[in-house]
Amino acid sequence: MSFFCNFQSDKCPGAITGNPLNGMCEKVCIQAQKIFDACIKQIQLENLTLTLTDATPANPTYPLTFISARSASSAANITQTNIERLCDKPGCARVQATVNVPLEVIYTDANGVEGTATAQFTVSQDVLLYVPAPSIMPYRLTGEVSAVCAEGTFNDDGTFTVSACVTLILKIAIDVELLIPSYGYCAIPPAQDYSQEVCAGFFELPLYPQGRNCSGNK
Repeated sequence: MSFFCNFQSDKCPGAITGNPLNGMCEKVCIQAQKIFDACIKQIQLENLTLTLTDATPANPTYPLTFISARSASSAANITQTNIERLCDKPGCARVQATVNVPLEVIYTDANGVEGTATAQFTVSQDVLLYVPAPSIMPYRLTGEVSAVCAEGTFNDDGTFTVSACVTLILKIAIDVELLIPSYGYCAIPPAQDYSQEVCAGFFELPLYPQGRNCSGNK
């Protein structure tokens, strides 16, 4: 069982029914990441060169045949950040950064052995975001990235040339203590083990068949 598997309780996450004030019992201070602004960009990149490292198994036999590649982590590795506040747009800033996207590349070598390797490419960003006023707690630029490469060709120097589809989310965030209304602690349901129940029909059979007893009654 879980929160969303037939667990009936008013102390678990889900849709609110009735008056939302019912059951609200306290104001709680929680530590969280507050997102002041965010933006998403989806781009298609052509003719990216991927230099392979950390091949497994080691020393594959060239030439390699590209199978696929996708981002190895959703956390964006952001470097070379420059944030410039705009005088004509209060609260807004020009945000420039370089996002490094790590990839896991899957291929087969000349002997038909499947292998994996790591690679990386970079994406430069130049966007407008809201940046909060200066405070003791500093803001920071964070992000998430997802990339997939469906096609690629092998080059004589041991690299791949690929096309990539990239989704990038940039955020301005601060770690804060927030005061929020609360319904109290969650009720955690017991775990329900997965089972195919292959014996369910057999175990439901009666121990003995129904029939006439010695008195002639069924």
